[in-house]
Amino acid sequence: MKTAAEKIEIAKQLQAEINALQGLGKVTLEPVNIGLAPFAAAFPGNSFPTGTVHEFVSYEAPDAASTNGFITAIIGNLIRDGGLCLWITGDKKIFPYGLKHFGLKPDQIVFINASSPKEALWIIEEALKCEALTAVIGEVKELGFTDSRRLQLAVERSGVTGFIHRHCPRSENAVACTTRWKISPLPGCTESDLPGVGHTSWDIQLLKVRNGRPYTWQMGWLGNSFTPLAVKEIIALHNERHTG
Repeated sequence: MKTAAEKIEIAKQLQAEINALQGLGKVTLEPVNIGLAPFAAAFPGNSFPTGTVHEFVSYEAPDAASTNGFITAIIGNLIRDGGLCLWITGDKKIFPYGLKHFGLKPDQIVFINASSPKEALWIIEEALKCEALTAVIGEVKELGFTDSRRLQLAVERSGVTGFIHRHCPRSENAVACTTRWKISPLPGCTESDLPGVGHTSWDIQLLKVRNGRPYTWQMGWLGNSFTPLAVKEIIALHNERHTG
């Protein structure tokens, strides 16, 4: 006769296997919360999904820049103990050395400039199949369901985590990605009410998450980690938006 604790452990193992089969990332019994604990409660098993594909959507230039910063901060946490990231883009807007601010060292990332959207999708898919990589960032405007399904199948085999940033897509169509996010900039937050530009801050919307629950956060990037903004800061930002 199994004890209650043993039954709970078996249930956890089965749920982890089910999550993996449903495209929620690698089978793991240990939460992947390295620096990502503020977001954990929104995901199955209280663990940020790795080995899957995350979709980000932006429309304005400030939102696109904030989205790239947020993705960089997540990947900086994922590969803080070693790893390599590939960034596929169609332009050269990213300043590599500036990524150190979000914990991603220049020698941990390789940029590839694709000549066309078709080429970008092909490179992204091939990169997601490469087990030597930890993460892949792909900047594409349009992503059909069939293409997204191929990307998801690739990470299910390799365990690589994919981040697809779609800037100004024609529509927010259905895709096979595990999550959909929207990131917007907030005025920089300061410590102890000191004057100055302040730290990077984001309004983070998790719009869709498979087997989890959508959520929103207001986060600042302080001390190389995600830090929830204090209630008074959130109220001040709300008032500034509605009176400015």
